[in-house]
Amino acid sequence: MGKVLSKVESVCPTCLKKVMGQKVEYEDGVYLEKSCEEHGFFKTLIWEGKGYEDWGGIEKYTTPEILGSEVNKGCPYDCGICSEHRQETCCVLLEITNRCNLKCPICFASSNENIKEDISLQRIEEYYDYLMECGGPYNIQLSGGEPTLRDDLEKIIKMGRKKGFTFFQLNTNGIRIAEDENFIKRLVDAGLNTVFLQFDGLDDSAYLKLRGKKLLRTKLKAIENCKKAGVGVVLVPTVMQDVNVDQIGEIINFAIDNMPTIRGVHFQPVSFFGRYENRDDTYRITIPKMLKEIEKQTDKKMKVENFMEGGAENSYCSFHGNFLVNEDKTLRPLGSKSGCCGKPSSAKQSREFVAKQWSAVEVCCDEATENSCCCQEESTTSSCCSQSENTSPTKSLDDFLERFEKYNLAISAMLFQDAWNLDIDRVKQCYIHVVSEDKKLIPFCAYNLTSINNESLYRK
Repeated sequence: MGKVLSKVESVCPTCLKKVMGQKVEYEDGVYLEKSCEEHGFFKTLIWEGKGYEDWGGIEKYTTPEILGSEVNKGCPYDCGICSEHRQETCCVLLEITNRCNLKCPICFASSNENIKEDISLQRIEEYYDYLMECGGPYNIQLSGGEPTLRDDLEKIIKMGRKKGFTFFQLNTNGIRIAEDENFIKRLVDAGLNTVFLQFDGLDDSAYLKLRGKKLLRTKLKAIENCKKAGVGVVLVPTVMQDVNVDQIGEIINFAIDNMPTIRGVHFQPVSFFGRYENRDDTYRITIPKMLKEIEKQTDKKMKVENFMEGGAENSYCSFHGNFLVNEDKTLRPLGSKSGCCGKPSSAKQSREFVAKQWSAVEVCCDEATENSCCCQEESTTSSCCSQSENTSPTKSLDDFLERFEKYNLAISAMLFQDAWNLDIDRVKQCYIHVVSEDKKLIPFCAYNLTSINNESLYRK
């Protein structure tokens, strides 16, 4: 018999009807157990090992000032958002196309299925106005599908800038960026801040399993072109057991080696919504598993205790840690002061941190040529890059602050919920929202909820 930790509201993975369940602790971890009168019993791992209750911090709730829906059926059916929601919006996904140049087996948006005409610039403008009315400006994630398939992407960014939005993130597989370096330069000129790059590993085996084709060379070229364009890159690996969990350390080391262009690594352990070929619970990766793998695969340069739970979002949705990368590639953990949303935090503070951390920083040296200076001639000794032979880059406060700005690496993970492990209490605290076609703000996990029969709660 396990120990019941708490009751929980969830949904049935088959019919998506609300059901009651409980979190139960066993020797090997914590499971969410629930039953549907029609479809039976479900049991899903949500935490490996001990320490579940110790992880959660004091949650900070903020009722959104502007609501878009009335409470009728209750969460997660009345999103829009309603008065039961307990956090303001941090970032907003605008899905500007459902076309894609890949057909990944695990696509949460089920891209390239039931292809629809891209939403018009006029409609996007209406979305921008709506978001401002709801309390914006928020951080904008341009998503899809593959948003780079739109030839008017520059116009979309410029329009948003004129409306008052200050941070634009491009969620992309990087194919078009790799093929056309002028394309990413145009987007940066239009006001793009960050490329959120799908990056599943450093060999093609992971891409074959997760994306259906070899893509490593494409990813590396995309990063090179982003560097030339002067835009920050965040690596976004989807992590699955028996696929690429053993590459976590390699990905982090790759990020360190390619700073300051790469600003962080944002791991996304697999969740079963949208299109997936095989829903096997053994593929799940929990917070403790991720943290232990990071510590092990970085040879304890990053330790479990260097990371902390989510801030403005629910504690069990994410973790994060920030590290100063010294000149010799050793790491200095920055503790509780760091992170995507330091705890306690507000959605506004989270927006500000992400915008600062993930955007490109000004560099005057070409890191790819052994730190040879691109802004000084050989005879120049007074440029911003000059440095006496025996001077350490962190021996003065100014040098330290400059290095802190450029070589502050963010390591984070977001564990999205699906119909099997959904905790409605967590949904109510979500601050990552998607704009629906009828102009409502839907929490990300609710918007993407998909039944075992591939029926969606909100995606129609």
